[in-house]
Amino acid sequence: MEKSYVTRTEGGYRITGSRVSLDSVVYDFLSGLSPESIVDNYDTLTLEQVYGAITYYLAHRAEVDAHLQRNRDKFEALRPQARAAHPLLYQKLEEAQEVPS
Repeated sequence: MEKSYVTRTEGGYRITGSRVSLDSVVYDFLSGLSPESIVDNYDTLTLEQVYGAITYYLAHRAEVDAHLQRNRDKFEALRPQARAAHPLLYQKLEEAQEVPS
């Protein structure tokens, strides 16, 4: 019997049996993190689940990449609204980025 490591939900993809999104694991993987490092980031996931999620991503790359792009597009569309609604917050964030470490 084939084991399912990723569950498709109304809002996207989740690692089966957890609340961790496939997006999170994929972004870590694409950033160069090893499966072992990814497990360290999400204490609810096992190494088997992370390898299963990466395998799912590689087998369904076009579909998952399209999903990730749609989410990035939604985020970018909401950014101006958030900035307009919370100008002081954004001002403080920008000031914090300018402070030398």
